[in-house]
Amino acid sequence: MNRSMLMPLALVGLVHFAGGAPQRTVEVPLAEFVRLGAGDPILSPQGEGFESAGVFNPAVIRRGRDYVMIYRAQDRAGVSRLGYATSRDGLAFTRRADPVLLPDAEYERRGVEDPRVVEIAGKYWLTYTAYDGTDAQLALASSSDLQHWQRHGVILPANRGRWNVHWTKSGAILPTQINGRYWMYYMGDAASGYDQLGVAESTDLLHWTESLDAPLLARRPGFFDARVVEPGPPPILTEQGILLIYNGADERLVYSTGWALFDRRDPTKLIARSDRPVFQAERPWEKIGQVPNVVFVEGLVRDGTRWLVYYGGADKYIGVAATGPVKARR
Repeated sequence: MNRSMLMPLALVGLVHFAGGAPQRTVEVPLAEFVRLGAGDPILSPQGEGFESAGVFNPAVIRRGRDYVMIYRAQDRAGVSRLGYATSRDGLAFTRRADPVLLPDAEYERRGVEDPRVVEIAGKYWLTYTAYDGTDAQLALASSSDLQHWQRHGVILPANRGRWNVHWTKSGAILPTQINGRYWMYYMGDAASGYDQLGVAESTDLLHWTESLDAPLLARRPGFFDARVVEPGPPPILTEQGILLIYNGADERLVYSTGWALFDRRDPTKLIARSDRPVFQAERPWEKIGQVPNVVFVEGLVRDGTRWLVYYGGADKYIGVAATGPVKARR
């Protein structure tokens, strides 16, 4: 794909002011999401083992010259494990024969799902959904090599919290401290409606507390995120603010991708939010699979002046698209 084909696209959302002040629009400097690899999956289910039913929802991170992918792999019994694959160009991946994280602890005995990975001070931190057959809970592990993981347990328990009343999932950690704390966007279930986006904070990455008494991004009837508001890849600190790509589902449970921008000095303050999706299911393999009509972004990696976006299609395949430029700040 020629980078010149990534035409700039002004993504416009509403700015939210406290106190009922008027709203205005804001532009976020992303570009159109363009599918790479001829628009075909870059990973598909294979064999009769741990990835026979589906491979989807990948985390991707750069380690030296390699792109490392940690992805959700599901067997025919519906149990998920985390697979491992590497690539030199970000498109053609070679898989490891065995998973790098398997259900082991009681709180994850029916599956480890939907990883997200950040590197902080030379160490890798993995958030994932632990499923025990009854509850899904947000869990944490760490590693020095992305293959051997030390579990740190459930960091936001199910069925309790300042506003969560059921499951917790999908932790997207900002790898830069703000106001002496780390911040994480996650999905929880409020009494007023499940599958909404919240924010938590930590001083040591191991112990997390919810920052607010209500969801930070609520569901919006009539919009692409009317039923589900779920964090995507780890957020990026940009000149405009903290940019979070997130996944939404509408009333028909059609999944697509949007964005939210938060204040770079206050991660609990929403500046702007897209009112229409920037990426939607189009290809047959994104529309037909274990769950129809799903693109679900979880990986975001810088590649020169562009960003590579890795996503699951129909809960069965993995694809990649490109967008850019986004000016990140360290």
